[in-house]
Amino acid sequence: MTKPAVRRRVTVINASGAHRREDRLTGEEPLEIRVNGRALAVTMRTPGHDVELALGFLVSEGVITHRGQVHTARYCAGATDEGVNTYNVLDIQVGAGAHVDHLALERHGVTSSSCGVCGKTSIEAVTTKSAFAVHDDPLRVATTALSAMPDRLREAQRVFSQTGGLHAAGLFDGRTGEALVVREDVGRHNAVDKVVGWALEHEKLPLAGCVLMVSGRAGFELAQKASMAGVPMLAAVSAPSSLAVELAESAGLTVVGFLRGESMVVYSRPDRVEVA
Repeated sequence: MTKPAVRRRVTVINASGAHRREDRLTGEEPLEIRVNGRALAVTMRTPGHDVELALGFLVSEGVITHRGQVHTARYCAGATDEGVNTYNVLDIQVGAGAHVDHLALERHGVTSSSCGVCGKTSIEAVTTKSAFAVHDDPLRVATTALSAMPDRLREAQRVFSQTGGLHAAGLFDGRTGEALVVREDVGRHNAVDKVVGWALEHEKLPLAGCVLMVSGRAGFELAQKASMAGVPMLAAVSAPSSLAVELAESAGLTVVGFLRGESMVVYSRPDRVEVA
């Protein structure tokens, strides 16, 4: 299995000429997620926190909602013709209460950096399927607390500091501003799944009173994952998409974009943001 950061020799060309040096690249390999032995999805991910990624994916797809529904999570031995374990095939055994819709899940196939769905019917399906309503979450976050989150997220990006090629997602306590967990991945949706999977493993779902902070843009799939995990506020350093905002308005999710320094844009449920 590839490490999160991989060493490579590269040629650097600048005004002083060309020279060779060692560089670090973000690791990327496929992860096949199976449920009860049956393949459901393959995603390109940065190795590390794979169980969290798989569990977060299953939460966002409505398969599981709490830790008790998960029996085991293990890498599949003999994943190659030679019987070698690549650590790229992960099987999650789920039990009573889990809802496995193979036909719906298998729509994902092989995904790269994003695999969401789109359309008005998809928005209605997400808001109907989510086990954790966020519309009535009483969260209130001061602008000063929100403004500090991007820097705290960046400070926790250990692999990004080495490679410059990773997205990050962080979960923050909306009351104290404390960073509860930060995860990195080559795919922004994977980073969020790892955060949600961490929350499931620590029995913290639903994530009431929390802010999900992401390092890039806030697309539909990230708003979907926030809603499915019961997160009342999604914040991003870049812009949200129109469909993400439509979903947020329907679900009662607060979306904050262009969060940079003391400036930000609130696209939905501005009542949760208190101007300090």
